[in-house]
Amino acid sequence: MTSKEALPPPPYTAAAVEVVRLPGGVVEYDTAAVEEPLELRINGQPVAVTMRTPGHDEELALGFCVTEGIAPVRATVPDDLAGNTIEVEVEAFDPGRLQRNFYTSSSCGVCGKGALEAVAVEAPRVDSRLVVGASLVSTLPQTLRRTQATFDRTGGLHATGLFAPDGSLHWLREDVGRHNAMDKVIGRAFLEGFLPLADALLCVSGRLSFELVQKAAVAGCPIVAAIGAPSTLAVDLGRDRGVTLCGFVRGERMNVYSHPWRIAS
Repeated sequence: MTSKEALPPPPYTAAAVEVVRLPGGVVEYDTAAVEEPLELRINGQPVAVTMRTPGHDEELALGFCVTEGIAPVRATVPDDLAGNTIEVEVEAFDPGRLQRNFYTSSSCGVCGKGALEAVAVEAPRVDSRLVVGASLVSTLPQTLRRTQATFDRTGGLHATGLFAPDGSLHWLREDVGRHNAMDKVIGRAFLEGFLPLADALLCVSGRLSFELVQKAAVAGCPIVAAIGAPSTLAVDLGRDRGVTLCGFVRGERMNVYSHPWRIAS
């Protein structure tokens, strides 16, 4: 996918809702982003429910597995055709291990060291000598914003884009959950045989949380840019796993929080 203006959003991503406009009290209809649950099954076993914007559900499931250290084979609608459910086939699966990963993620604010060690088990340090210009990184949020079709209608979605070293856009995905948007992009990369992302950049529409940097690190992406700020644990993880983090990318300005050698001024 090349950089271009946003296409009309798919109809299942947005819906009309009644609102009262103030001042004036006029009753009208607005457009809101759709949010629905998605159950993820691995080899027939329910393992998680995530709230997401419908669309690209197979990619979401695959990206979730990849970034949780589970090697997927394929993702499909289940044989029982259960609604809002995706079945993922994997070669081997340890439910207890996935539960431990969830516990670590939920506990990272209590024990940052434990969270960093858990990611280190799943993600080797990013092995990439990719260097790009600061001027190129500064264009990524603009390209991301121009191609956010459902955000244009609703104002209520996060986005993640995967970019080539020349700044062209490979894929963009939107979702009510910032982690889901990144999982969808990584799932698309998995389907295209594009992993690890050693020669690519990720750009996100909000802030950089530990969870997003974790997913980028597991996918092998060397540079992650964001319009917003990173958390302290996200910075620690970027430094530990060899990921360059660029925050507050607005206009020609940005802050580089880790491995600045990849950003040429």
